[in-house]
Amino acid sequence: MGRLFGTDGVRGVANADLTAELALGLSVAAAHVLAEAGTFAGHRATAVVGRDPRASGEFLEAAVVAGLASAGVDVLRVGVLPTPAVAHLTGALGADLGVMLSASHNAMPDNGIKFFARGGHKLADELEDRIESVYADHRTGAPWDRPTGAGVGRVRDYDEGLDQYVAHLVGVLPNRLDGLKIVLDEAHGAASRVSPEAFARAGAELVTIGAVPDGLNINDGCGSTHLDLLKAAVVEHGADLGIAHDGDADRCLAVDHTGAEVDGDQILAVLSLAMREREALRSDTVVATVMSNLGFKLAMEREGIRFVQTGVGDRYVLEEMKEHGYALGGEQSGHVIILDHATTGDGTLTGLMLAARVAQTGRTLRDLASVMERLPQVLVNVPDVDKSRVTSSAELATAVAEAERELGSTGRVLLRPSGTEPLVRVMVEAADIEQARSVAGRLADSVKSALG
Repeated sequence: MGRLFGTDGVRGVANADLTAELALGLSVAAAHVLAEAGTFAGHRATAVVGRDPRASGEFLEAAVVAGLASAGVDVLRVGVLPTPAVAHLTGALGADLGVMLSASHNAMPDNGIKFFARGGHKLADELEDRIESVYADHRTGAPWDRPTGAGVGRVRDYDEGLDQYVAHLVGVLPNRLDGLKIVLDEAHGAASRVSPEAFARAGAELVTIGAVPDGLNINDGCGSTHLDLLKAAVVEHGADLGIAHDGDADRCLAVDHTGAEVDGDQILAVLSLAMREREALRSDTVVATVMSNLGFKLAMEREGIRFVQTGVGDRYVLEEMKEHGYALGGEQSGHVIILDHATTGDGTLTGLMLAARVAQTGRTLRDLASVMERLPQVLVNVPDVDKSRVTSSAELATAVAEAERELGSTGRVLLRPSGTEPLVRVMVEAADIEQARSVAGRLADSVKSALG
């Protein structure tokens, strides 16, 4: 069995790769591993379980809840809520474990399972590895230790979760949003109720799209992966800005009043300056990944803010932030972590903080985002290749070296395997967009040739 956990939990096509049996087995294994690690020592364990609106989440939720309860864990079922809401409630309620069922920005047929440790933090790699090992042992015949009678877990719905989470979001804002007109695109996802409620309580006038989930339409032509609808709506309604989430609302991208995209790098730049101004940017440092645009790095240097780079994945950003006590980090894709108020990327919180900066300064988002200039960057996804050989292929290494010589000091190349999908991502930056496209196209062909 290959490693089940990727960079963001376990994902796959629901009822094909990710079955009810797998969801149940992993949940039982997680309960046993955390018990062995002493997480449940001296008390009866409690787990918070939430999901996004995917139809498959209904049976997967039932499987996870059954697995946890059969292992003696009491379950608080919070229903459809964003991933960061489940993480927040896991910490706020003093739960020992959180479980979120979502495939985030992936298309509807997929689903996923993400576990949170006590406090609402992602599980360490070694705990994920141990869960896989215990699950594999059970599949080959090792029996579970099963409680009976009063030892089995109890299950109840926790309907207060939405209001509790929204109150937290609004309560940490530095200022209200009165006077702003905002379009929200909820991707027919987990924030369809939460985000409009939070922005409305904060005082914004709202236009909402993509907020009618039916279990099948999540991320379908809308949300942070498809911004055209939001761009058009912002212009049509004369809004000050637009905010887009993905299916589980751990991401946020934005659109300014002209309909132009504001990506995660620009959002980080705006928030960095805002947090430094109110002395909340610890060590005057922001953390981002190697995928961040070179323009972001140059802008931070010009503004006197230190920029620390990590590998791709919000978990690596978070690890760096926690280790050194930094307050802000994120990814170009819109995962933004504001560690004083969240333990993971939180799209609703990010959007609220961005809007708060617009309201506080009286400047347009377009003006605020102009603190950095995005250099031309081309990203090509190459599917159906052996992504495990990205770093070991001599043919591919030669192609990369040739591309780097051509770009010289005015650009860069990055190849990386996706952590959640069977593809390789090719990223090329250059001073000229046509050169970036040409180099990226040739490298994509090389990836197909070398790894296909």
